[in-house]
Amino acid sequence: MNRARQPIKGLYAVTPDLADTTALVAKVEAVLNAGVRWLQYRNKTAAASTARAQATALSVLCRRYGANLIINDDIALALAVDAQGVHIGADDAALAMAREQLGRHKIIGVSCYDDLQRAQSAAGQGADYIAFGSFYASSIKPGAVRAPLSILSAARGLGVPVVAIGGVTLANASELIAAGADAVAVISALFSVSDGAAARGFCRLFEAQHA
Repeated sequence: MNRARQPIKGLYAVTPDLADTTALVAKVEAVLNAGVRWLQYRNKTAAASTARAQATALSVLCRRYGANLIINDDIALALAVDAQGVHIGADDAALAMAREQLGRHKIIGVSCYDDLQRAQSAAGQGADYIAFGSFYASSIKPGAVRAPLSILSAARGLGVPVVAIGGVTLANASELIAAGADAVAVISALFSVSDGAAARGFCRLFEAQHA
């Protein structure tokens, strides 16, 4: 099933590296049940067979909740599970290649780190969203380059949604939203608990912005 591309906004959940597919699905269902409608499957440690099984299970779950599934780094896997799109980084497949393989109806996001010029290039080539970060210290990528808050407002003129990532918590997400982020990507602050309470808290931040 191909869904029309939707602009990314709000809370963007990114999965933790879990080998246990049952545990992963349970954690993801909790955040989807709490209102998350954007999910990126990212597992840097999984074997190919595990990644395929997990992505397949998450694809089924996302359809049930009407959520968008984005696959990190892996165009072939995104196609195999009919995900809504793919997220690519500096060392991944070129945007043009991703678009050629996925087609115009799929979503392609691009990591731009602290590089506005890279974001301009990605937007010009048809990226559906651009991501900057890390904005804060991150346990997932402790050595990640730090991006200034000012890059979020600077990127608003590029005409594509802007995602902030890296060390995002309930305590600092409002700062990112105020600076111009359309969405915040979160791993640890969401999935360190299993009851969906953190997800509801993040969703309320965006609701308050539009109240």
